[in-house]
Amino acid sequence: MILADVIPVLHGNIAVGLGALGGAIGVGLTAAKAAEATGRNPGAFGKVFVVAILGMALAEGLAILTFFVVQNT
Repeated sequence: MILADVIPVLHGNIAVGLGALGGAIGVGLTAAKAAEATGRNPGAFGKVFVVAILGMALAEGLAILTFFVVQNT
């Protein structure tokens, strides 16, 4: 049995909201962990900052991709 047959396809406002929620959670967790890592080891700020920016960009990129996919369906 195909999963799409079991679960109705989400489209419209619900899917956009879930996409935004996922992006927001990803960015929030990345920022929280980056702040925690910098607090534990202030000398590693540069490396932590670069990894945090990359993580936030990837989370936001997936959210934006979700918006485009939902808009085209």
